[in-house]
Amino acid sequence: MSDVTRILDAVQSGDVAKANELLSLVYEELRRLAAARMSAEPVGQTLSATALVHEAFLRLVGSESQSTWQNRSHFFAAAAQAMRRILIENARRKKRLKRGGNLQRVEFDEVLIATENLDDEMLAVHESLDRLTTVSSAKAKLVELRYFAGLSAADAASMLGISKATADRDWAFARAWLKRDIESQR
Repeated sequence: MSDVTRILDAVQSGDVAKANELLSLVYEELRRLAAARMSAEPVGQTLSATALVHEAFLRLVGSESQSTWQNRSHFFAAAAQAMRRILIENARRKKRLKRGGNLQRVEFDEVLIATENLDDEMLAVHESLDRLTTVSSAKAKLVELRYFAGLSAADAASMLGISKATADRDWAFARAWLKRDIESQR
């Protein structure tokens, strides 16, 4: 049993002091995942990778309705899902009219460059991912880990317990399925 799994068991048993020990063991990996995901966010993003990690950790360990994690991989999959929810909530909050959701932020440089609205893309992927879950929950989990948590194909395959070749095939299928689904919803 790994240190993370042992500490997860203690935290789930109610040992609140072990939560700090858990954070110190998983922080760097969670931070790396969050930084990879946040690098795809537009310049001027108010949510930092550190804030994303802290919020996800609080949701996982600090909630009274916390899940039971079977092992380290299960915990990181739950962390990826928590990060996804936080990013989606952030994107939805930004789009609200009272927060200027119909306005687009424009960065001025020497040359004005048109960029895609990544919040719209993220929301479209999120909604389409819910529909993909009905087709294949395994492929939806892979997309969640790759797109929302920023994991590499090898890391996601390891967390899901599948080969990298299977992860690559599932990733190609899921990307094509999501593209078709998103285009059909427009």
